[in-house]
Amino acid sequence: MTQTRSDTRTFETADTEKIPAHVWRTAGVVVFGAIMGMLDTSLVNIGLHTIGADLGASLATIQWVASGYLLALGVSLTVCGWLARRVGVTRLWLGALIAFTVTSTACAFAPDAGWLIGLRILQGLAAGLMIPAGQTILGQAAGPQRMGRVMGVVGIAVVGAPAIGPTIGGLMLAHWSWEWLFLINIPFGLVGLALGLRYLPRGGGTATQPLDVLGLVLAGGGVSAVVYGLSEIGVTGSVTSLSVSLPVLLGLAGLAGLAGFLVRALRSTLPLLEVRLFGNRAFSAATTAGFFAGGAMFGVMVLLPLYFQELHGTGLVRTGVNLLGFGLGGVIMLPLGGKLTDRFGGGSVAVLGNLAVAATVLPLAFLSVDANGFLVQSLLFAAGLATAVGAMPLVSAAYAAVRREQLPDATALVNIMQRVGGAVGVALVAVILSRATASGWTPVSGYQLAFAGLAALSVAASAASTVLRSRQRQS
Repeated sequence: MTQTRSDTRTFETADTEKIPAHVWRTAGVVVFGAIMGMLDTSLVNIGLHTIGADLGASLATIQWVASGYLLALGVSLTVCGWLARRVGVTRLWLGALIAFTVTSTACAFAPDAGWLIGLRILQGLAAGLMIPAGQTILGQAAGPQRMGRVMGVVGIAVVGAPAIGPTIGGLMLAHWSWEWLFLINIPFGLVGLALGLRYLPRGGGTATQPLDVLGLVLAGGGVSAVVYGLSEIGVTGSVTSLSVSLPVLLGLAGLAGLAGFLVRALRSTLPLLEVRLFGNRAFSAATTAGFFAGGAMFGVMVLLPLYFQELHGTGLVRTGVNLLGFGLGGVIMLPLGGKLTDRFGGGSVAVLGNLAVAATVLPLAFLSVDANGFLVQSLLFAAGLATAVGAMPLVSAAYAAVRREQLPDATALVNIMQRVGGAVGVALVAVILSRATASGWTPVSGYQLAFAGLAALSVAASAASTVLRSRQRQS
């Protein structure tokens, strides 16, 4: 009991500690990379049909513009920690930012679909390094006691950028050519590079072990295969015919690769990724809860545009406007959520936050197709508020649970778990909608069941967060 009171006093005094100006400057710089990575995905996915028509490519071919990016991102996530130790995390972030900006520019001038796909793979490799490297820089600058408030700044990009992406993309495609979906990254990249060179802390790499090529093949290939397999299940909406389903076979092969990497990493004294971090109970609880929370968050972000476009027949721009309430709720709540995380601990905040996500998403499972628009928007705004205190506190808690030198591996592992969880959430949505159509249900019934499924993922995230809360109190 005394230990619990002591921990509570620690959390209660954490949010009163003033955050130095240099930490906020670092956070502001890192946000440029986060916005580029999150906004780019939503913009390009919206423009796939337009890009394919202009380049004379089939839908099956042009889908690889998105799929190649995801596969490459999965590979580079697994090697990010090794590179950060090798060259220094700031150098890695600056290099990845430059590479992302250059490949974005090149994508705009791609002469055909083949070139565009190849360039998107390079862009995905850069994104997979830039996002966790930025979080590592921020985590090392903030320290455990300030992690929640500072990570909340990056969370604005994570929640806000995908929410406004459909609106921005729709307006751009309505007035400009698809090339501007890539060219928009240039000003972000140039400003981020200038600020990074000026304000980010310098530090070189240290001598480290040679690159474990076999480990990279097993881990990078495994993550990519699992994410891609789940994404393809999301496209086809089916998990039947296991013997002939390529997505399912890819997913199983990816799991086998990850299992092989896990065995190899546990036997190595210097593994490519330090998976022994999962032996830290607070870290493992936070990443497990983040897996479910990521599934719910990414699933909602995919389901809501379909809900308005397919069920209500709204256009792309109008759909984006309808999603602004969700993004606005997240942007408003994230700073407060960060402060609550530093005060009470990520576990306590995430327990209530993910229950709130379930409580705001579940009512959508009972609304009819002609439900009052104000009621729908109110629920979406409330869901945005809840998401801000459901997902981001778990990321902050995971990073606060490890030592400074462990952050490069921790950020990579957290991002991998979130990506896989997000792919699970998207696949869940697609399978439910597909099965509902095949079973002859009314169109609204499939969406109602999908919202209920995502609410269940949020409940699972809340349950896992109770373990995190317990570990934090016992720490």
